[in-house]
Amino acid sequence: MEQGSAREGARPPYAPGAPAGTPVTGRVPEQLCVGRSQDAERAGGVRGARGEHTRGEPPAPRVVRHSVRGQILEALRAALVDGELIPGQVYSAPVLGARFGVSATPVREAMQQLATEGAVEVVPNRGFRVSERGPRELAELAEVRALIEVPMMLRLARTVPAERWAALRPLADATVAAAAVGDRASYAECDRAFHRAVLTLGGNEQLVAIADELHRRSQWPLVANPATRRADLLADAAEHTALLDALIAQDLAVVQALVREHFTGADV
Repeated sequence: MEQGSAREGARPPYAPGAPAGTPVTGRVPEQLCVGRSQDAERAGGVRGARGEHTRGEPPAPRVVRHSVRGQILEALRAALVDGELIPGQVYSAPVLGARFGVSATPVREAMQQLATEGAVEVVPNRGFRVSERGPRELAELAEVRALIEVPMMLRLARTVPAERWAALRPLADATVAAAAVGDRASYAECDRAFHRAVLTLGGNEQLVAIADELHRRSQWPLVANPATRRADLLADAAEHTALLDALIAQDLAVVQALVREHFTGADV
């Protein structure tokens, strides 16, 4: 569920020296994560750029459907999850703009949004430094998320009919598909989509928005942490499937155990 790790020793493709003029890459809207994960599975991991590419390789192009600023923001968020933007390093808007083949303005605007979210810090006259986070912050985020999501999920387990849970099966399967190819950015996206769909059944839009923002923050990389292993992603995705099975079967005891374990035991 959480992805607080950065690729160890990898050269970020957005660092100074990357080829200029590379097309902007962005992330497909999260409601489409099912199709993206299936594409990744068919590719057998060849897409690689979401966590499997070798040092110096450019990331694979992604479908984009938003404004330039929105595309850049999505691409930067994906790079954060993948550990391609390294905690503690400073990145300038002009250099990143050259990397994406755009002017510095949309990059600067996207970075300002990330600064508002706490993902980066403004460094006057230099650019933006990726925030450095430790295990304590990740644990605190997990604790707050559990306080919000666990009671809601347990309440929904008692009130939502089985057929509505069954409709979420493609989202759970999408997390498994993304995990199977080690695609950390797609996994993060589909993980949030699954949790968001579950919480949406409660009808509280404010709760969904707050939980989703906390979830996103929990996926940023930690300082000097090894890459999230594919096995960890698969184990986390399997919990989604098991939880959905228990919800459909209305096995409340299993649901309660799985929901609490999903938060207290997750370290990816």
